[in-house]
Formats: sequence, C-alpha cells, structure tokens
Amino acid sequence: MNTVTVSASKTYDILIGSGLLPQLGEQVKKLGKAKKICVVSETTVFPLYGKAVTESLENAGFSVVSFVFPAGEESKNGSVFLELLNFLAKSGLTRSDIIVALGGGVTGDLAGFAAASYLRGIRFVQVPTTLLAAVDSSVGGKTAIDLPAGKNLAGAFCQPSLVLCDTDTLNSLPADIFRDGCAEVIKYGILYDPVLFAHLEEKGLDFDREAVITRCVELKRDVVMEDEFDTGARMKLNLGHTIGHGVEAKSHFTLSHGKSVAIGIAIVSRACHCPDTPRILSILRQFGLPTTTEDSAEEILSYALSDKKRSGDLVKLILPNTIGD
Repeated sequence: MNTVTVSASKTYDILIGSGLLPQLGEQVKKLGKAKKICVVSETTVFPLYGKAVTESLENAGFSVVSFVFPAGEESKNGSVFLELLNFLAKSGLTRSDIIVALGGGVTGDLAGFAAASYLRGIRFVQVPTTLLAAVDSSVGGKTAIDLPAGKNLAGAFCQPSLVLCDTDTLNSLPADIFRDGCAEVIKYGILYDPVLFAHLEEKGLDFDREAVITRCVELKRDVVMEDEFDTGARMKLNLGHTIGHGVEAKSHFTLSHGKSVAIGIAIVSRACHCPDTPRILSILRQFGLPTTTEDSAEEILSYALSDKKRSGDLVKLILPNTIGD
C-alpha cells in the first residue's frame, strides 16, 4: 500500500493499493467521533462493492445507511442532490457523522457537494472505483453538480477526510470506462512527467496500476497544495478540459468525460503546433481514445463559453510546449 498525504486547508491521507476495501471501517474509525455513515453510491457500483463496504463499516461499529442513485452523468443534477440532502436529514446524520462516496467521479462530485452543504458541512470519505476518479476527481476537494447551462456550474471546494483507493476495484471496470481514466493519466504525463509518459507509451494498457496511480496522485497533491482554490498553477490541470467540456456538453453528455478530454488535448496540441503533437496523438490512439470531433469550432466555442473557469471575457487555455512542460 502507498500513502500520499495532502496538506491543504485540511490534511488527509490517500491510501492506494490492493485489497483495501475490508480495511475501510478501521480507517474511517481513525477519523474519530462519527457514529453514523451514509454510503452514497450508484446502481452499477453498489451491487459490486456495497456489501463489502457496509460490512467493513458495521464491523468497525458504525450505523450505516445507503443512498443509491441511477448510474450516469445525468444523475449529477439538482433534483438528485436535493434527494440526497433530504435523505441525510431523514436518516438523522449529525455534524460529527460522515458520508462515504463509493464510485466514480459522478458519485464523488455529488456526495462531496452534499457533504459541503448539509448542516453547512460534514466530513466525507472518497472510495474511488474508477481510474478517472482515483487519479483525478477524488483528490483535491472539487465537488459539483451540473446545471442545464453546463457541467459543474454549482459546487464547492470541500476536501475529503480520507481517500481509499482499492486498485482491485478497477478489475470490474468495462474496458471503455478504464480507457476514460487513461485520458487523465496521459494528461499528467504531458503536463509534468516525461518518464510517466514514456512508461505509458511502452506499456500501453498494461501499465503498473499502483505505481502510475500513486505518481498521478503525487503530482495532483503538489498542485493542490500550491493552489487549492484553482486560481493559478492548478489551472494547468485543465489541459484539454475547456474544449473537452464543450464537446461533452454539445453531446448532451452522451460522450464520456475521458473521451471528451482526449479530444480537447488533441485539439489544443495541434492548434499550438506543439512539437510533440505526433506522440500525443499516437498515445491517445494507442489507448483507444478519440482525437477528433465532427462538431464545428463554433459549436464547441458556444458551449465552452459557459465553462465555469471563464473569467469575465476571458477563457484561459492550457497549451503544451513539449511533453513535461
């Protein structure tokens, strides 16, 4: 097991390794005070891991309730968010209790925003079960829901109290979903780490999961500690995202986040004439990710302009100079 510690507005550990789910209860117990846990999950993940998580928490002495919502980005909306808040209230969770987000990025975003809002803030624990959530969305405290006008337009910065990433859960991912997470992994190599990028080129989908996840988490940890609230250095993590969110919104979220980001990375790499563009396009294709879209530039722009990162009349674009820069 690898441990990465984040010291931001809250200090917490990210545990990464095989066979960690049975340890969840004891790890949450170390956080102190809580008596009741609400496990928030969705209809694809909960049947796979809900029993193991619930038993681990109950064996550690917690009273456990579960809120399970329909799987998919379309559930990350205001209606489901309010359902969750009402469920927390009816279940009697107090300020000392804890929410456990069991699932991918949608679950973590929804549960984290509920944790930030309910009783003006309670603690929550991230248990990512997708590669994308493990390397990106579970780390750093960004939580949100989508609005009709765009993705992630209502949310809060809310750091978790613990992240527990059991790499065994990735074995149940459909290949397509695993590739989605690879877009974010490739992004970290382009931004910061030529050695990571080269490892991905060499190994392809057979990369060392525990080592690569740990490296991506370390890189994100460093960025979050430098710029927790996304006003400077953390903006680099938006490589491919502004255009990618435009493509994703244009598809009415039928195109996945990972594929949309891959398209965004490809577009900005070509547009800025990055000398490593051939390698970037090659690795995206190697991982089965798209590099083009049939959407017009005007269509993408109209959606990108509603991106939450817009500041006045400006939309900041992150452009690769070379791999690692």
